[in-house]
Amino acid sequence: MIGSPRRPAGPASRPSTEPTRAAAGQRRRGVALVAAGCAAALLLTACSSDSGSNAAATPAAGGTSGAAPAAATVAGPAGSVAAQSVAGSSAAAPAGAGAATQASATAAGAPATVKISITADGGCAVDPVTVPAGPVTFKIANLDATAVNEVHLMDGDRIRGERENLAPGFDSEFSATLDGGSYQIYCPGAVTENQPFTVTGKAATSTGDVAQQLQQATVEYAGYVDDQAGFLVEAVAKLQKALQGKDLAAAQQAYAAARPFYERIEPVAESFGDLDPDIDARDGDVPAAGWKGFHQIEKALFTDKKIAAATPFIAELVSNVAKLKQLTAQLAADTKAGNGKGYKPDEVANGAASLLEEVQKTKISGEEERYSRIDLVDFAANVEGSQQAFAALEPALKTIDPQRPAPITAAFAALNKQLDKHADTKALGGYQPYDKLTQADIKQLSDALLAVQEPLSQVSAKVASAG
Repeated sequence: MIGSPRRPAGPASRPSTEPTRAAAGQRRRGVALVAAGCAAALLLTACSSDSGSNAAATPAAGGTSGAAPAAATVAGPAGSVAAQSVAGSSAAAPAGAGAATQASATAAGAPATVKISITADGGCAVDPVTVPAGPVTFKIANLDATAVNEVHLMDGDRIRGERENLAPGFDSEFSATLDGGSYQIYCPGAVTENQPFTVTGKAATSTGDVAQQLQQATVEYAGYVDDQAGFLVEAVAKLQKALQGKDLAAAQQAYAAARPFYERIEPVAESFGDLDPDIDARDGDVPAAGWKGFHQIEKALFTDKKIAAATPFIAELVSNVAKLKQLTAQLAADTKAGNGKGYKPDEVANGAASLLEEVQKTKISGEEERYSRIDLVDFAANVEGSQQAFAALEPALKTIDPQRPAPITAAFAALNKQLDKHADTKALGGYQPYDKLTQADIKQLSDALLAVQEPLSQVSAKVASAG
């Protein structure tokens, strides 16, 4: 396990696809990052910034929480691992209108650059579509699209990198070290959703201290994810048992206790095709007939207030989290074996960034736990998972870029401090219900989150280039 837990694990939540906000790690062409922060926080009216200057993320200091014991039932304040999360995306430079016409990897050993332009006519232009093996940076520009707002790099059924919630006028990027083979660029909602992407040759094998540190980081993170998946299986089994009784409050408590284990590792679940929507889709994310998983149970327990309404969905949830556990166990074994089938360092970095995007997309707006209102529990779990990923990568990052970790550590501490303000041991999950927060509270949380996202978003490129 990475780091040491400060408190039991508490519930957590999930992202939305709303295209009107931009997460940190994205930059509007010619507009200050602080403006992006304002756009990112829903319901915030106190955001005022000068579009001519960049908003500096004020470092705060933060910990991380490790895995809670197998039967953790309540979440407390923000976690505490002495390290933080690595972003899988780095803020992109302006992309200009239209797709680029040539590959950007001109210097020997320099990362290849792929430019992806999203347009309102359903376009998702990728240029170039072939790059040499090695580190690759994907720079994404949403020129004016609202219907298309996310891009995924697919390796078979597995996501190697992604950017979501790309608002019109914003740029973002992520990096990955790719071996030769056939990949897909997936742009949901585009006229051509799947586009072939080819990597030629074979990526060089890194040696030396940094390579060893990065390999150790993947092993540690794989163990953490597998631990959380195991705790999730146990927590969902307890939820199933609670649904066999007649105590509504106990069933609600069991629901809240299970959520954080999933939320800490959601990017991993998302990488396995339909497993994430089967476990964690919200109403409206999928066709009504196919809606299942946690949030169907949440609605039954907190809106309908009927245990009987939840029971039809628990058996499949039990089955799906068991599948997730099997997959994470195999990934952990492959990573430890170093056979090329396990986690890559850039995946750990990108996963850390994705977790904070999850917060910005649905937790900060109160969309995730719309029936139970335990959104802050979800918020904290996403942050904890991100910090764990950063904790694993931090030793290597200190070697690669010694100045990089400290601001991220400080910013995490400030974010956790803001979360701690809303801790409530009497509340379900250990935090105030989301609907009790003021707009000022939400703005403070959003600002603290953005202060982590910006420096974190620059890490994956560092890791990919070094690994």
